[in-house]
This record gives sequence, structure tokens and C-alpha cells, in this order.
Amino acid sequence: MNKQCRVLTPLSTNCENKKEKTFTNSNSSTKKCWKLSDFEIGRGLGKGKFGNVYLAREVKSKYVVALKVMFKAELIKNKAIHQLQREIEIQAHLRHQNILRLFGYFYDETRVYLILEYAREGEVFHKLRKDGVFKDEVAANYIYQLIDALEYCHARKVIHRDIKPENILISANGDVKIADFGWCVHSPSSRRQTVCGTLDYLPPEMIQRQPYTEKVDLWCLGVLTYEFLVGKPPFEHKDTMITYKRIVNVDIQYPTDMHESARDFISKLIRKDAEERMSLKEAKDHEWIRTFCTRIVNKVQPKEIELKCEPKIEAKVELHIEAKNKPKKDSQ
Repeated sequence: MNKQCRVLTPLSTNCENKKEKTFTNSNSSTKKCWKLSDFEIGRGLGKGKFGNVYLAREVKSKYVVALKVMFKAELIKNKAIHQLQREIEIQAHLRHQNILRLFGYFYDETRVYLILEYAREGEVFHKLRKDGVFKDEVAANYIYQLIDALEYCHARKVIHRDIKPENILISANGDVKIADFGWCVHSPSSRRQTVCGTLDYLPPEMIQRQPYTEKVDLWCLGVLTYEFLVGKPPFEHKDTMITYKRIVNVDIQYPTDMHESARDFISKLIRKDAEERMSLKEAKDHEWIRTFCTRIVNKVQPKEIELKCEPKIEAKVELHIEAKNKPKKDSQ
């Protein structure tokens, strides 16, 4: 890490944000950009394709965040600059309790840093691997919250396009939060054609390179529900081509012990014809959700804490990434 930052041992649990609060932009006309020395860096939380995520604490407020550190050279090598810009532009403007908050960003000669909300319990993926499968009550509560978050996104013409267990985090109080908006898109024109996302979750229209809408997220929601209840995606196969064929043919097998209402819920989302997929409103009112969901999404958003050093996120993000700025080998 950068020499100007004081590195800590893993942050103690008493530093965790116990109250549901966030920090936000100052109304001050004076802009002061973030820098690495504004944070104390703790243990690593995970590794990504372009860098790592660390537990961090803002020095002045003692507010605990997750700091995503990406190397510019890796972003350039993988032609991911536009993807990162899109992630920042979109996620920084989303305010929903089931969407991971992006508070700000900054950069130096070799790295780009994203200041993210810290979700203490980590990825849903790891919890699912630990538990094997989720009970209907757990799955329905998670799915209900995701429906609410997707309703919020779709109302703002934002399509996530990569809903999966690895991209959903769990907060200290058990709320789930959609994260990783690298593949998301703001699409006022409604239809897109770019193929992206994870193979097991790709809908038929993407595989067949047809125009698609926000209804791709409905398909992913159905696949996710299946994986929650069964422990694996419905079309998974070691042979990629067979996976493709199973998706296009909607070749899905339901376990005999799956609750009838859960099967109905999934089948109404996993439809080849996107127009036949159940809407988010219908999903929220479905029998499976009404039977097993015990939590109603609280519409009151967390109280915000003002941090005066956060830069204003402009409509266009300029990251000033240059190929000549390559990290040293020992910095990774």
C-alpha cells in the first residue's frame, strides 16, 4: 500500500458502524478530494480481477468502509476503463438500503480507489456454500429485498445484468445489498444487445444475441432463487455448450421436495419469452413471498453523516488513466 497511509492490524469490532448511517457529500462549495492518508487500512476483505478490497476507517469520523483498490495497469490491460467509469457514474447516484453504497473515489499514479459501504457478513455466495441450501424463509427474505432494490433500479432505467450470489453482500443486521455494478447499464432507450454477465445466469436473449431489456434481471432473479433453494444454478453443466442449450431450451429440473409455491415462483421468472416473465410487482405479491417472507422492506433510508472531504461526483468521471503509470511488481 502507499507509504502515506498508516497500516493497521485488523480493525476491532467495536469500530464497526453499529447504527444504520452513511456519510454523504458536503454542501460546502469548497471541494477537497479524498487521498489515501484520509484512511487507516485494515485487513483484506477479498481479491478481485483488478486489485483487492480492504477494510478501512476514515480518520476523522472513524467511519468504517470497504476500500476497493484497483491497479490502472490491469484496467488498461483488460480494457476495463469504460466499465469502471460506468460503475462509478451509476452506483454513486443510487440510494437504496439494499444497494451497496458508493461514497466516492480517488486515484494516484498507479491505482484507483473506490470508497464503498462495508457489509460485515460478506458475500451471499460464501453463506450459501457454508449452508448448502437456504430454507424457504431465508431465501424469500433475501429475494424480497432484491426485488425492492431492482424495482428502484429499473424505475431509474438501470439494468444490473449480473445478479448472482457473488454480487450480493450481507450487512451486519442481515440485510442483503446488491454490489458490483461493473456490468450494469443506464439504458433510457430500453433495449440493449451487449452480451455480459455470468454464463449460468445468462438469459436466452443474451445467448442468442437478441436485443434485451431490464427483464434480463427477472430471469437472473429466478435463477438466483433456484440456486438459493437447491444449492446450484438450474442450467449448470461442466460442458459449456450443454449449458447454453439448456438455457435456450429452458431445460430445468425441479427437486421433488421443493415447495410448490417456490417452483411456481421460479417458473414464472425463468421464461424464454421475456415478455411472459412475471413483473417485479407480481413477484413481490407472489404466494411464495407472502408465505415465507417475514420482513417488509423499510422505506425509511438510513440517516446520513456529512463528511466534508468527499468530492462531488460529476456526470462524467475522469480517471486520467495512462498506460505509462504501471504499478511496481512488489506493490501488488
